Formats: sequence, C-alpha cells, structure tokens
Amino acid sequence: MVKVKIIKIGHSKVLPVPKAFKTISTEYEAFLGRDGAITFLPVTLNPFDNKDSIKKYGKFNGDTTCFIDVGFTDKKYEDL
Repeated sequence: MVKVKIIKIGHSKVLPVPKAFKTISTEYEAFLGRDGAITFLPVTLNPFDNKDSIKKYGKFNGDTTCFIDVGFTDKKYEDL
C-alpha cells in the first residue's frame, strides 16, 4: 500500500499517481464510493459507438439467426 496526499492546485484537489503504478491510459473516470473511497477507472472506447469498430465489424443489420432462445419457463421472468 502506498499513501498519497491530496495536493491543491488552483481550485482543484489532485491525488498524485505513485511512480511505481503502471498506468494504461491518459484519461480516467473517478467515482466516489462508500466511506469516501475514490476509484479511478481508465476511460475506454464504447465499441458500439466507435468509428473504427463500426468500420471493422459493420452495423447491426437485424439478423438474429445466431442468437439462442433459452426458453425460460419460470413465471417470474415472463414479463421481461
């Protein structure tokens, strides 16, 4: 465990990333959790809204032939 101290820069508070941490992105989303925990997750591209993915795989054409009907029989899920 590495401790970091909040640094005030202008009107912002900054948590420095320790040098020993390998970063995989230049942009992160920050989430405030329970008990004041802060979680940072790398920003990832949405494959359904990404020009490169759409160019590579194409748009959904409505073909559902490869989908499997699991045939739920439980009444609890009928309205889904």
